[in-house]
Amino acid sequence: MASSPDKAGHAAMGHFPVDHGEVLIGGIPVTRLARRVGQTPFYAYDRRLMTARVDQLRARLPQAIHLHYAIKANPMPAVVCHLAGMVDGLDVASLGELRVALDTGMAPTRISFAGPGKGDHELMAATAAGVMVSLESEGEMERLARIADETGIRPRVAVRVNPDFELKRSGMKMGGVPSPFGVDAERVPAMLRRMGETGLDFQGLHIYAGSQNLRPDAIVEAHELTLELACRLAAAAPAPVRWLNIGGGLGIPYFPGDAPLDPGPIGDHLAARLPAVKKNLPHAEIIMELGRYLVGEAGVYICRVIDRKVSKGRTFLVTDGGMHHHLAASGNLGQVVRRNYPVVIANRMGDAVQETVTVVGPLCTPLDRLADTIDAPRAIPGDLVLIYQSGAYGFSASPHGFLSHPAPVEVLV
Repeated sequence: MASSPDKAGHAAMGHFPVDHGEVLIGGIPVTRLARRVGQTPFYAYDRRLMTARVDQLRARLPQAIHLHYAIKANPMPAVVCHLAGMVDGLDVASLGELRVALDTGMAPTRISFAGPGKGDHELMAATAAGVMVSLESEGEMERLARIADETGIRPRVAVRVNPDFELKRSGMKMGGVPSPFGVDAERVPAMLRRMGETGLDFQGLHIYAGSQNLRPDAIVEAHELTLELACRLAAAAPAPVRWLNIGGGLGIPYFPGDAPLDPGPIGDHLAARLPAVKKNLPHAEIIMELGRYLVGEAGVYICRVIDRKVSKGRTFLVTDGGMHHHLAASGNLGQVVRRNYPVVIANRMGDAVQETVTVVGPLCTPLDRLADTIDAPRAIPGDLVLIYQSGAYGFSASPHGFLSHPAPVEVLV
């Protein structure tokens, strides 16, 4: 992609300003930040942008909506600690994430633990910590009930529901299909009745239909169906619903043609619907759980050009980064047809001389490709390649051990 990111159809990356031809991250020119970090490649996360995103959401959503951060999007402890001071709760998907969440000082009653295949040791840890367990199956409920009998501790639980609808046009469908996630909606009433016999402390429901959606109308429709389903299922609950997680699904633009999501219609719809929901579920705290939307645009991945070569008329920039650091940008994390993330030469923004290049990493595989045939300023060894939209599912979702190259570092600035 060119130094003007919207030339190739990507949404403009104006949230990172440019000064004297360099991208600024946390107000620091990229070349100076690289010296401060002490190495390339690295991920950098801008705390100012995370704070601004939370503030923007608070302004657009009803005050009654509680914001939770889904740590799986970016579990870097410094990032989680920063967000813990601004959001209302944290959601984890592993014992490792649970430890990070507890280290922030967030009250255990504000932490929930979801995910299929939770081991007994994880259920035991969640019970001992006093966090909410989102049950993914009837079998998990029975195992947790046995742990409650053994420990004498009454676990706080919710039922994760696999809804009977999907989030249309979502990057990843999480509902309306056969799924390892949650309990099929038609099975939930029987599970709730059984729960009343176990002594588990029922708190509520977790209903999540999909992720990475850029269509406000689709999210509004999913929220409408979610709220209706929650009210129906509450009739079978062994106690009043006190906790209702309606998921998130709010996406960010990655590829040419993607437009940024406008959260305004989502907030307007929730504001209009909440009075009726509160009438049916008077004790319920309504939670929106977000990960990517809070951190994705606040992060960048930076690597250094170590060689440039021409092969059969095609120019390659070979860098010290690659798919082992940023699997998603390489196209090997769920893309059927590979598309480029927004990529720039971060220390040559605005240079007039342009060329078409392919950016690759140092790995011995043709899959190690960070950008394919993009227009960019002419780069030389030592220049810095920057990949935007890298704050979520970047570092932690990549195979750092592949071919035994060094791992990148992460910094919060």
